[in-house]
Amino acid sequence: MGRIEDYAIIGDLHTAALVGKDGSIDWLCLPNFDSPACFAALLDEPKAGRWLLAPETGGNCTRRWYRPDTLVLETEWETEQGQVRIIDFMPPRDGVADVVRIVEGLRGSVKMHSQLILRFDYGHIVPWVRRNHTGMHAVAGPDSVYVSSTAPLHGEHMRTVSEFTVTEGERVPFVLTWAPSHEPRPRDVDAEEVLAGTMSYWKEWSSRTNATGRHRDAIQRSLITLKALTYMPTGGIVAAVTTSLPEQIGGPRNWDYRYCWLRDATWTLQSLMAAGYTDEAAAWRDWLLRAVAGDPADLQIMYSLHGARRLPETELDWLSGFEGSKPVRMGNAAAGQFQLDVWGEVLDGLALTRNALLKDGDESWDLQTAIMEHLEKIWDQPDNGLWEMRGPRRHFTHSKVMAWVAADRMAKGVRESGLRGPADRWEDLRDRIRADVMERGFDKERNTFVQSYDSKELDASLLLIPRVGFLPHDDPRVIGTIEAIRRELTQDGFVLRYRPEDSEDGLPGKEGVFLACSFWLVDALLGAGRTDEATELFERLVDLRNDVGLFSEEWDPSAKRQLGNTPQAFSHFAFINTALQLHQGKARHSNAPLHGHGQE
Repeated sequence: MGRIEDYAIIGDLHTAALVGKDGSIDWLCLPNFDSPACFAALLDEPKAGRWLLAPETGGNCTRRWYRPDTLVLETEWETEQGQVRIIDFMPPRDGVADVVRIVEGLRGSVKMHSQLILRFDYGHIVPWVRRNHTGMHAVAGPDSVYVSSTAPLHGEHMRTVSEFTVTEGERVPFVLTWAPSHEPRPRDVDAEEVLAGTMSYWKEWSSRTNATGRHRDAIQRSLITLKALTYMPTGGIVAAVTTSLPEQIGGPRNWDYRYCWLRDATWTLQSLMAAGYTDEAAAWRDWLLRAVAGDPADLQIMYSLHGARRLPETELDWLSGFEGSKPVRMGNAAAGQFQLDVWGEVLDGLALTRNALLKDGDESWDLQTAIMEHLEKIWDQPDNGLWEMRGPRRHFTHSKVMAWVAADRMAKGVRESGLRGPADRWEDLRDRIRADVMERGFDKERNTFVQSYDSKELDASLLLIPRVGFLPHDDPRVIGTIEAIRRELTQDGFVLRYRPEDSEDGLPGKEGVFLACSFWLVDALLGAGRTDEATELFERLVDLRNDVGLFSEEWDPSAKRQLGNTPQAFSHFAFINTALQLHQGKARHSNAPLHGHGQE
């Protein structure tokens, strides 16, 4: 098990796997992102599943990369005997899940070793394995896994092992297929045929982008990563494919991110539409409408991929956690929190789609009106805030700003789109909320907005105030907030969400700098006309990607390593939007507040 940045992602638009630099797949969720894990070695359980495929001499790869504009990963090793490449990918789903690994000899003759340890339910369940005419078949309750290869396979100490030699020009395929155990054996997979199909799929998808300029390839890699986090049947996008990768190595701030946060909707929609992906944006909008349908009072901040509401948080005490970071969690109790800003973000996101995607009317307007009418009753209540704090509820400034956004977007829906509603009443509410924020959420002595009413603490979400249109980018109060955050809420120039030691967030420990928040600072600087400073910080952030272009959630400036769940959708959303703005040479106003996964 390596560092978090040692992992690359492959996926089939239903689920995903993480491939390490050592040739090991250490994380694989089957049959979808939020299902029990088949492999969980990433969580440092000695008995957990993993699939190592590498030269017999071991070691890390000499180089790896994604084939351009695809999610097909290539990893090369140099050994004394020769050179070898492994091609890893998951074909787009056709009913079952396949993980395909092709070993290609490039030079000489290299001895290879494959060791497959199948464990379900986070290393808790050992399957029954038997040989069949094409390889191995494993069964555990509802899950069935088939493994086939042209290389010899045999059982050894409750694992499936293969030892073989690959020579120059030779290609040796391995295919792992998951299917429900009660269904017949799925069709055999021709590795070369599905490789061609997978390449074709991703090439065609990538061809739809309108991203250009110096950072085009990096933007497209982030877009492909977001697509890989998409659950195609519903259009939902998970925050990350992993759970419990720590925000502090050895600490307790470890959370399950395999769910869909409503807060992501606006930012996701903006990044996808800005890059030309309207089909994905429409699918995400439809997921959002299904998820929030019902009584607005029952609206949650997050849901499962399918829109389920119950996401009970459980600690898996038999797992040691990544580098001893406990507890390992499944589920997320933040789903039950009251976060006022979410109502604003939902209405903001639907306003964005109405303006960009819909030709005639807005079929969801009645639902939006019901949400707004409920928000009118609750906007002045304290909440848990953007960061899902587990301490006392407070009047968070960002939450109130997003209530302002809700009233603003709804009033504009009536004034500018001809929809029905009490625009005068909503505009009056908008003005009252603004006055409330300016009176209690702004520190006049320090010339900065503050995290919560009548407090002194700062919060990175305050950088979003100009982005959502609450104040202009060049307003002195916005400039003062930028300077206060740079002075008091940064480490090595990168932005912290807030300082846990100064906030009653209900948890011990610290965390790294938050990558999305650092992109917010770039946006704020760009909006203020400070292009050189914005560009310098942006280039430093780009360098925090791993060798194949992936961001996790956070960065440790002292240890120089990634932290948190990976790959993190939120980091990639923020990067895409900032990169597009820099390419255009100006800050574009957007209706897009950013997502935060609470303590997460």
